[in-house]
Amino acid sequence: MAKNNTRIAVIGAGSWGTALAMVLASKGYTVPLWGHDTSHIESIRKKGENTRYLPGLSLSKNIIPTEDIDKAVRGYDVICMVVPSHGFRKVYEKVILSLKDGASVVSAVKGIENDTLMTMTQVMEDVRNRLTPEKTIHTAVLSGPSFAKEVAEKIPTAITMGCKRLDIAVMLQQLFVTETFRVYASTDVIGLEISAALKNIVAVAAGICDGLGYGLNTRAALITRGLAEITRLGVAMGAEPATFSGLSGLGDLVLTCTGSLSRNRTVGLKLGQGLQLDDIVSEMKMVAEGVKTTRSGYELSRKIGIEMPILEQIYAILYQGKNCSDAVRDLLKRELKVE
Repeated sequence: MAKNNTRIAVIGAGSWGTALAMVLASKGYTVPLWGHDTSHIESIRKKGENTRYLPGLSLSKNIIPTEDIDKAVRGYDVICMVVPSHGFRKVYEKVILSLKDGASVVSAVKGIENDTLMTMTQVMEDVRNRLTPEKTIHTAVLSGPSFAKEVAEKIPTAITMGCKRLDIAVMLQQLFVTETFRVYASTDVIGLEISAALKNIVAVAAGICDGLGYGLNTRAALITRGLAEITRLGVAMGAEPATFSGLSGLGDLVLTCTGSLSRNRTVGLKLGQGLQLDDIVSEMKMVAEGVKTTRSGYELSRKIGIEMPILEQIYAILYQGKNCSDAVRDLLKRELKVE
């Protein structure tokens, strides 16, 4: 049973939102699970299963599917936002109007907004300042190596909860932790968000290399140099260097670049095999955040003035039609450096 009377809701009925709702429901919390697609929510309600994103896994009766966003969050203490980054702002503008003063909102989203180049906690703060400046809202981020399917199946997973206020991070840590879902606490919000967003771009690159038929040497080099790029950008934005060797940094990067369940690696794999991006994306049920984040990450790196060669080549492939083999060739022929 739940250890306290905290009321918590999940916004986003995709695979990750559903998996997190399952984690919370297993502790005895009654969890509203909001989704924008009425037919999808009705299917979950009738079948007791998210057949679209997590087929074959029964959902606890503690999970309450709903398409009413006000009903899902009004009066609740903690809201977990699990909607794609490109739709995050629009959904949060509705959520915040129903939030009570002092609520905590956890972003479990890995992306950077294209138009503003903001992370999701920055988007939440921006929305609060415009719509409800009188409210105190504690924003946090949940990030780390975690495929939704494995979390839902209770396969041991470790992840990090970040909030600028350590006491809030620890409170949220206690809410989410289970015997198979270990949660660490951190105050480096920007480090967690930047590493979580940009690792998806490196995963696309890793998939491309696999699709081209390159070996394990190539993948290891790509992961290592990709981590160096992510760290440079994050530190320039005020993040702590140690965060990038942690769960949300190296941990999530390795998982996303090597795991068969990685949507971003799958996009890259198919690109390397010669398929077109539009065809790849249209066939996917779930969002590969790395595609949109490549654009915002590219603009952010240019704005701050950080050299990110791998990111630049992925941007050229996705948005300028560059040939994958040519991109690899151009990376390898760059001026030699001291590591």
